[in-house]
Amino acid sequence: MLNWRFVMAIGERIRTFRKRKGLTQKELGVQLGFKESTADIRMAQYEAEKRVPKDDLIETLSSILEVSPAAINVPDIDTHVGIMQLLFTLEDIYGISVRQEGSHITLDLGAIHDALGYEAKSWAKMKSKLDAGEISKKEYDNWRYNYPANTHGYHKLIDL
Repeated sequence: MLNWRFVMAIGERIRTFRKRKGLTQKELGVQLGFKESTADIRMAQYEAEKRVPKDDLIETLSSILEVSPAAINVPDIDTHVGIMQLLFTLEDIYGISVRQEGSHITLDLGAIHDALGYEAKSWAKMKSKLDAGEISKKEYDNWRYNYPANTHGYHKLIDL
């Protein structure tokens, strides 16, 4: 069974990189070798999450769009490269930035979307409680692994 959350992410990434290159769906589809009469339809299907590109197509897409295949794929957070691509995506979408402060690297959430900022503050509050010994690691993990306890009212923050 497909995980639609991941499929959607790939479609959004393809659209973002295609627009960045200034290509139409038809132009990109033709460069990928699709028939001119159906090239735009095929690309629209990938961007709308109706089709999932196979690895060989992702390789070709990455070459045409001049990005790493890892930038198109959903980040594999089990690798350093995947984590970096995830952070780059967060930078592009939400404007987070990285800063070096002495020997520490920190992520600056800046003026991100109000709802996400609220969520990040909730995380910071729970992490502070853990660090201060106010809650146990088990309680902290229980909060994280059940987050959010209530998804009512949650919606997509942005539309690429």
